[in-house]
Amino acid sequence: MDLGLQNKVAVVTGASKGIGLATARTLKAEGALVVAASRRRTAELDELVDERLVHVAVDLATPQGPGQAITEAERVFGGLDVVVNNVGGPPPGAVLPRFSFTELTDTDWAAMLDFNLMSAVRAVRAAIPLLLERGGGAIVNVTSTHALVASGVNVDYGAAKAAVGNLTQALSEEFGPRGIRVNTVVPGPVLTPWWTDEGGAADVFAAAIGSDRETVLNRKAAETMHLTTGRLIDPQEVADAIVLLSSPRSASTTGSAVLVDAGLCKTV
Repeated sequence: MDLGLQNKVAVVTGASKGIGLATARTLKAEGALVVAASRRRTAELDELVDERLVHVAVDLATPQGPGQAITEAERVFGGLDVVVNNVGGPPPGAVLPRFSFTELTDTDWAAMLDFNLMSAVRAVRAAIPLLLERGGGAIVNVTSTHALVASGVNVDYGAAKAAVGNLTQALSEEFGPRGIRVNTVVPGPVLTPWWTDEGGAADVFAAAIGSDRETVLNRKAAETMHLTTGRLIDPQEVADAIVLLSSPRSASTTGSAVLVDAGLCKTV
């Protein structure tokens, strides 16, 4: 199926690994011109960089970082059609999961909101004029099932992502009539470096339940979170949903939240 993304200009934040890397790779494969924004490059991202995919090194948790990524799209490719606000998760220096509200300081809250909510706010603020110049476009915000299923685990992260969901619907209402579609993709637990890095979520989870990282990654995480599929999600599965929502083939989808959650959310 032709997704109609040939030569569309897309910015993907948090593009060096995980969901962002898979999204940038898929957009490029579909013919888009891609700006991949992250603090650092990875070997996997380096393999993609050429005249059709450029990397911009920015700190997306800072006030100027997201806007710099958007500006780079206009400078290099002459405009903007798609924004994927994927960056999120633990702010630099933080390790998740955190198991209680009482563990969190004001500094923790501010860092989480800057990285997960304000990065999207700032990117959208910079992107709206460029999208309107093209007659519209697509914004896809990546949240989390933590935004929908309240928990004492990662409570600041869940609150930040819930705010992004609300932001998505508000933006859709305001700018949908002007041709800008705004949607959310809501992943469950995804097998990314957040989980697999040394000292990451798998190790923290294993220590909390008296297990080991391989058991957590292969079985215990899925069991504990009651994932219907019995496994963590592949980043490509989330990227596919993001790219479809970025496409003109989704022209009548706006203000929606698309779950890619392995069956975690079981309420009607």
